Amino acid sequence: MSRRRLLGTAGAAGATGLVLGAAGGATGYAATQDDAPAALTTVGSTEVMFHGKHQPGITTPLQARGHLIAFDLAPGAGRREAAALMRRWSATAERLMAGAPVTGGSADGTGHDTGIALDAGPSSLTVTFGFGATFFERTGLKAHRPPGLDPLPPFSADRLDAGRSNGDLWVQIGADDALVAFHALRAVQKEAATTATVRWQMDGFNRTPGATAKPMTARNLMGQIDGTGNPKPADSDFDQRVFVAASTQDAAYDWLTGGSYAVVRRIRMLLDDWEKLPVERQERVIGRRKADGAPLSGGTETTEMDLDKAGPDGKLLIPDNAHARISSPDRNSGAAMLRRPFSYHDGISPDGSPDAGLLFICWQADPLRGFVPVQRKLDRGDALSPFLRHEASGLFAVPGGAAQGEYVGQRLLES
Repeated sequence: MSRRRLLGTAGAAGATGLVLGAAGGATGYAATQDDAPAALTTVGSTEVMFHGKHQPGITTPLQARGHLIAFDLAPGAGRREAAALMRRWSATAERLMAGAPVTGGSADGTGHDTGIALDAGPSSLTVTFGFGATFFERTGLKAHRPPGLDPLPPFSADRLDAGRSNGDLWVQIGADDALVAFHALRAVQKEAATTATVRWQMDGFNRTPGATAKPMTARNLMGQIDGTGNPKPADSDFDQRVFVAASTQDAAYDWLTGGSYAVVRRIRMLLDDWEKLPVERQERVIGRRKADGAPLSGGTETTEMDLDKAGPDGKLLIPDNAHARISSPDRNSGAAMLRRPFSYHDGISPDGSPDAGLLFICWQADPLRGFVPVQRKLDRGDALSPFLRHEASGLFAVPGGAAQGEYVGQRLLES
């Protein structure tokens, strides 16, 4: 079965309304068990469904290009204007994800497609929408703001730029073609018009599907395989960890059923310092082999870590402060999140070092039980921390998917 046919079948099945990869989306690009790389025509023609139980872009396999953009509602814009914007954004996202051009009168008055993505297919495009804590104040919906949007606690490694953090509205765009992704970005910006203004934008990338001899877990800019321990849709507790269930919330938060919380962190990697370390030392910082991602306790990438295994010298093979050990669910009372990041590179800093790193995005049903406890433990003694700088942060409530005939957030904005 071809990758396109498998993905289309997954979408048509309607179980989640999303395209699911065999490796759980963030852990790799695999959607089939074929070892051959995907043909370019397959990459371009793959379509992800817009409507469904959950929004796209959460369990969708990693895409090659991404844009993260936050907006603030314009002065005077309230609930009615926000609803109209979400209606426009949803209609635009549905068309673009199907590979169709933007049509009709857009909010900026041009009323025509820009033509940026002419000749391209949908290329796995996804557009995902979320609401920040301040959105509820500005729309008069404070009673419907869920407790999961309470501010994240401060961490000692934070060097946060307030101008590149948070926001009323958040949009995540991903695609396997850079022009398709940029086309969606421009459409979203144009539809915002005078209703909302850009607060910040960040652009990222991942490996292109088909670039490797066989599907594999992605690498980050440190060269490490990143995403091995992600929860997978096949796990019995996957939905419980990632998506908000109706039974866990007050009726005022029913609009969030089937949704999730996204924690977004811009994490700069101090690559000049990292690359001075010999590979053996890098592996001890991470707790995994660089070549194949296998734990230092032995096995392959997917082998469970043996955190108690010692070497001939009696020392633990996976050091006490290794990143993989400290972030392991086994060391965090089962706390887990679905990591789905993009790498970024924004040129050279004034000191001559690369301004590069990770646009860290993680998804969970409750950030106080997912991201926060893990980050607190990492903050206290992770061997990787000296090579990272957290420069921006955001927390967003992401509504469930829109049913046919609905727009994203309708259950909130019309409650």
